[in-house]
Order: sequence, then structure tokens, then C-alpha cells
Amino acid sequence: MKIVDLRSDTVTQPGAAMRAAMAAAAVGDDVYGEDPSVRALQDRLASDLGFARGLFMPSGTQANLVALLAHCQRGDEYLVGMEAHTYKYEAGGAAVLGSIQPQPVANADDGSLALELLDKAVKPDDPHFARTRLLALENTWQGRVLARDYVRRAIDWARSRGLGLHLDGARLFNAAIASGTPPAELAAGFDTVSVCLSKGLGAPVGSVLLGSESLIESARRWRKMLGGGMRQSGILAAAGLHALDHHVARLAEDHARAQTLAAGLRAIKGIRVQACHTNMVFIDVPTERLRDLDRHLREAGVRASIGYLPSVRLVTHLDIDDAALARAIEAFARFS
Repeated sequence: MKIVDLRSDTVTQPGAAMRAAMAAAAVGDDVYGEDPSVRALQDRLASDLGFARGLFMPSGTQANLVALLAHCQRGDEYLVGMEAHTYKYEAGGAAVLGSIQPQPVANADDGSLALELLDKAVKPDDPHFARTRLLALENTWQGRVLARDYVRRAIDWARSRGLGLHLDGARLFNAAIASGTPPAELAAGFDTVSVCLSKGLGAPVGSVLLGSESLIESARRWRKMLGGGMRQSGILAAAGLHALDHHVARLAEDHARAQTLAAGLRAIKGIRVQACHTNMVFIDVPTERLRDLDRHLREAGVRASIGYLPSVRLVTHLDIDDAALARAIEAFARFS
């Protein structure tokens, strides 16, 4: 029985066409900057999103960490959402490895960080405090697309305070498809943007950090120091190029299936759909029933993120078709 895996869009498998592109990739030593496929991927995303340069990395976690290290020095701090991936789910790397202090700010329900809270969080230029240097936003955040007018106001506010700007755009293309906004517009105004290839886009590995010449040059040194300098990594970059060519527009299918999944779950007694945004559905299940739900779903061949977040998260992706959705909804119905 094939598993219906709704834990995350990171579980996608490369299809035959992507594997063929990987097998045919021209490669070189990327630490020397000689891999043509890596260079093509970096140049493609930099051009498409309006940046001077890109840098291919093994993971989104490393791309975000390297961005923070390029922006900040020891004893600096960055402002970040309390529920942001860079703060909560990346093992405290900025503090542990960069001596960069995160200053968390409560996320609103739409993922935004209230400007009045950000303003209060900025430290004065005083030796008692860490030096506030950077604002980090995330789009999408828990599947939610940040409102464009909010992003513009946040960028203007950060510039007025002399702060740099980083965007965790792991699912930036989901935001672009859902909002009908070109990804370059969503990235405009930020100094650095990280884009993940191994989530909804379906590549097996990799993220790209985008920024100015100077920031990416600094990031390249940090990537090497952190062990992210890969050699003939064009095999992986080729998967990213294939994903950009073939898997962006189809993200709309994931979003539509998330809506179908949410509708099916709303009809089941005992399950409350908390939210459905882009390719993510969040449901509330009584805490005392979570362990039993996990066991029941596993026996039915369904996987879900249970215990990772305060609510149960279900994520649609290119390996989830209509039949898989029907199986998942049926499994939830039998449990309730």
C-alpha cells in the first residue's frame, strides 16, 4: 500500500523526467566556481527575482543561517517572528554559531510582525544592548501569504531604522502562485532572499540564497566554513532547474487540493479545521486523542505532522493526487 504522506512538501520524490535531467547534468567543481549547472541555477534565480547573484546551498536552514551571518556580526541581533522558521525550527544556529541574538516578536494571525512592536524592539546604540541590525520576514508563513502592502510598510520601516532585510522565501513560489504576484515583486526591497527547491518545487535537495555581490561574496565564505561547499553539485542543481521549468505553475494544483482536503475534513465530526492556506491545512484535535490519531493514520497508510506544531498540519504536494486525498479523508472519518 502506497503511503499518503501529508507531513510536509519536503517528502516529494523526483520523477523520471527530473532524474533524467540530473543524470544528464554538466558538472564541475563548484567550490572552484566551475560547475556550469550550478552557475546556471544561480544566475537563473538571480535574474528572475531581481538580484545580482545567487548561491546554491544544501538546505534552507543553511541558506538562512548564512544570510544572517553575512548581515550580522557577533553581538548583533535580528528581529524575527516568534513562530518564524529561522527562530524556532533551525536549532538556534544564529545564536550558537554566529553569536547573533534573535529578538523574537509575536506573529499576528496573518504572519505579520506589528510595526509598533518592531519599533519597540529596536535597541538604542548603547553598550548594554545587542546591536539591532536586521529584520527577517517569512513568506509564506504557515502557508499564509504576507500581504503586499504590509511587506512594503515593513521594508520602509526597516530602512528608516537603518536595518537590513532578509526574507525566508522557502515557499516564495507558493506565495506568488496564490497571490497572482510575480515572485520578483514579492522579493523586491529585501537585501537577501532564500528560496527552497526541495519543498513544493519537488527537487530532492537544495536552496538558493540571493543578494548583492558583496553579501553573496560574504555568504560564499560562510557556506564554506559551515561545510556547505559541494563539488560536482550540478547533479542537484539540474533538479532545481527542472523544477523551475516544470513545477511552478502546478503549485496551483496543490493549493486546490488543500482546499478539497479542508472541505472534506470540515464534514467530519470531532475535527475542526483551523486554517487552510496555500498548500497547508491545520486541524485541531483534542490533545488526549493525538497519539491515537497518529496510530490510526499510520495503520491506514497516512502520515501527518502530529506533535510537531500546536495543531495537526497536513501539506499537499506533487506526490498527492485526488485518490490520495480521498484515502486521507476516509481515514480521518473512520477515526472520528
